Amino acid sequence: MLDENLARIRAHRNNIHRYRRLLKTRLSALERQFIERRLTEERSALESLTAATFPVALSATQAPIDVRGAIQ
Repeated sequence: MLDENLARIRAHRNNIHRYRRLLKTRLSALERQFIERRLTEERSALESLTAATFPVALSATQAPIDVRGAIQ
């Protein structure tokens, strides 16, 4: 179970990185809106999965992240 969750965490992180790279390119407004929505969904899924996989260890150490992915 832990191995499966770690693989899912990696997949979400890879998707987040891919969407961040895409946002640095020239996109139409519709494309940008879609990618931003997917980025938000991936971050939410990652946060939920991380909290479920590591309930105590990581929940207190998470810093807020802005839209560009930088830690605030």
